[in-house]
Amino acid sequence: MNFGAVVVAAGLSGLLSFAFLAVAIGSEYWYIIDVDKASNSTWQFSSSHSGLWRTYEEKNGSYHDISIYMNMTEPTEQDKHLSNLHRAIVILLPVSLVLLVFGGIFGLVASLARSYTLLTGEAVYFLVCSFFTLSGVCIYVSYSEQALDLLQWEMGTKLPTHVHVSFGWSLVMACLSYSLELTTSFLLLLAARLAYCHRHHESTVALSMA
Repeated sequence: MNFGAVVVAAGLSGLLSFAFLAVAIGSEYWYIIDVDKASNSTWQFSSSHSGLWRTYEEKNGSYHDISIYMNMTEPTEQDKHLSNLHRAIVILLPVSLVLLVFGGIFGLVASLARSYTLLTGEAVYFLVCSFFTLSGVCIYVSYSEQALDLLQWEMGTKLPTHVHVSFGWSLVMACLSYSLELTTSFLLLLAARLAYCHRHHESTVALSMA
């Protein structure tokens, strides 16, 4: 297997993981509420889609910040819990994005040096990045489900059948980024193995010629 091809594949995978995560963080289709207008004559809520920091409501055609749990005068324990979950999300995912930037720089250096140690370290580094991304995604899913449960509890009933909630393509992009981070880690480990074998082969040839 060619070392250069593996390194290029790892670079492309890492670049795509960064791009997908950047799009996911910057977009606002993490959580979608779709209301059937034909059956919505008595229902207060309108269709909307949310990002990590704000929500777009189709009824008013406007955005508003996700601060419902941050600006309450007397928040309950569950409100505080949801607020903490949201803070964790908006920290973990951007941190993962920044780590990917540095990972790309260090990965280039490690590839040019063909260093087994550096490439192995880079593989572990991208594995850590994937942990941050996966943690952010999992916390977001839990946060959304708990927020929905709280809403239904406050209403005293479940959502009507004409109100549909789902996760959007922004979450899918974040999941793809996580998968690509794992792929990059695996490819870097393979590159490290190839670099080690090449160095070992060169040492063997040098000893046999001595």
